[in-house]
Amino acid sequence: MDKAVSAVEANRHFSKILRSVREGESYVVTAHGKPIARIIPAVPDEERAEAKRRLLDRLAAQPVMDIGPWTRDELYDE
Repeated sequence: MDKAVSAVEANRHFSKILRSVREGESYVVTAHGKPIARIIPAVPDEERAEAKRRLLDRLAAQPVMDIGPWTRDELYDE
């Protein structure tokens, strides 16, 4: 669960927050009580590459759908 921290407190204690993020904590930064940002641990490049590979494999395994021809106007029709 993310810990809520105001933008003022996040600015004031940024180094402390980064140390706890390094240990796995995550924060939601708020301004006037509304969430505006999340500070989360970075995903190592190896994990990101593995997730990308799994996604591309999954997409490649899905069948291609033939929806027929379409025009640009139909694509952006609301």
